[in-house]
Amino acid sequence: MELWQAQALADRLIDELNARAPEVQKHVDYYRGKHPLRFASAEFRKYFEQQYSDFADNWVQPVADSPVERLTVTGVKPAGQTSADADLWSVWQRNGLDADSQLGFVGAAYGARTFVLVWGNPADPDLPQVTFEDARQAIVAYEPGSRRKRRAALKTWQDGSREYATLYLPDEVWKLERPKVSAQTRKTLALREVDDLLHVWLPRDVPGEPNPQPNPMGTVPMIELPNRPLLADDPISDVSGVVAMQDAINLLWSQLFTASDFSSFPARVVLGNDVPKTPILDKNGQKIGERPVPLEKFATNRVLWLSNPDAKIDSWPPANLTAYTEVIEVAVGHIAAQTRTPQHYLIGRMANLSGDALIAAETGLVKKVKEKQLWYGQALREVFQLIALARGESGRADAVAGGHLLWADAESRNQAQLSDSLLKLKQIGFPFEWLALRYGLSPTEVVDLLAMREREAAADPVAALMLPKDGPAHDETTEAAA
Repeated sequence: MELWQAQALADRLIDELNARAPEVQKHVDYYRGKHPLRFASAEFRKYFEQQYSDFADNWVQPVADSPVERLTVTGVKPAGQTSADADLWSVWQRNGLDADSQLGFVGAAYGARTFVLVWGNPADPDLPQVTFEDARQAIVAYEPGSRRKRRAALKTWQDGSREYATLYLPDEVWKLERPKVSAQTRKTLALREVDDLLHVWLPRDVPGEPNPQPNPMGTVPMIELPNRPLLADDPISDVSGVVAMQDAINLLWSQLFTASDFSSFPARVVLGNDVPKTPILDKNGQKIGERPVPLEKFATNRVLWLSNPDAKIDSWPPANLTAYTEVIEVAVGHIAAQTRTPQHYLIGRMANLSGDALIAAETGLVKKVKEKQLWYGQALREVFQLIALARGESGRADAVAGGHLLWADAESRNQAQLSDSLLKLKQIGFPFEWLALRYGLSPTEVVDLLAMREREAAADPVAALMLPKDGPAHDETTEAAA
């Protein structure tokens, strides 16, 4: 690819990235509790918007977090193998992805997608660099009519007065940079032309590296993890449908606070008195006229002086504040139902529910998590393929393509019931290793557990007779010793 083609492609990808960024940034702000006051009347906004600018009853965060707390990758099992691949899992852990994957899953929940970049490590060829990337800084372009065949990817960021980008193609990688254009309004055509001339991608000077450099992996090394993907449209954020109800809840709270504040003093009405007026004085202090006192002042200060002896004042009781809380509780219930978030995650109170009732209450969330495991798992399996390719192991990459990703159990289980069910499965012939995985141990922990069983059997051959027939310690040597 020529430089001008790389420049044009980078510009196209940046344009699409800039089109996506405002929606992602909006959801990031809502996730962090930065909510504008919406749906309020002009009068309410005029007097109280600033007062409640820092308040938010944030339900977006638990909606995004609740499925992520049950999304834990435990390994990858290539096709033809009976256990997880220890080498690929070591790369995952040494890149800190046990923690960073959680950040990526949260990013996909509110940003509709997240990305994973895999690249070789010259200092250690067996340890490729794997990073999760934000949807505001990364983008993948696909072949026309395909949702999986990648033809280009871009990672961009800013540092000081410069913009940087790395363009990934199947056969080469371009590292580019350009000056950052000021966001201020440009007043003249001449200055606009100067910015257009300077705001051009140029090759970035990286000591010791060619630019462009060949891509030894032979494929675009960035994978997209879509959240709730659609056949012919962009994926959907978990919080996009929560935003409107979140705004309504914030408005109800602000109105409740206002009503509570005003109900501290009974509301009053004045009868039989003229509208209060303020005298207008000249420079000598002589009255030359008068003007009505703004009634808004009395609404906020709640102070009124009356000089008419015939004036009367009446009052009425304060508003019923529980009406607001009841509507807020209904709104939170709607959020729970629409997002398949268990109500006991949001409402904050629980009745004396049985274990079966709690399992039923979490069924929607469990199904939601398993859907994410399906889509994220397919993408992460490709990530492990890229890790194998970055290590120069094409055979392992092919095996991973036909394998599957391993996840921790998405359900919260009662340990007594789980143990009882595993015992019954053991009695009908399920192997110990499968039962250990079903119990919730990771593949690495299962390996350690099997090694412990072997050491115990070696130290006490008689006790080894009590182990299941399929246990690794029960072999001919053990039987002979017994």
